[in-house]
Amino acid sequence: MHFEQDIKPLFREQDRDAMNFAFDLWSLDDVSGHADDILGRLQAGTMPCDGAWPDERIAVFRHWIDAGKPA
Repeated sequence: MHFEQDIKPLFREQDRDAMNFAFDLWSLDDVSGHADDILGRLQAGTMPCDGAWPDERIAVFRHWIDAGKPA
């Protein structure tokens, strides 16, 4: 489980553009620093803004957090 290989590809360019005002979804440092907030929004279905992720994708993100947010 690694950011570049497993997490960054979960976020589309349009997701990155939509959230760029707050943080960069393609940046390990930004996503790692905001991981709990991102996870909360993913679980609530408010991110991405055009529709909720399936539970399997949220589980991948949660697993990355639980693994210590490896690069």
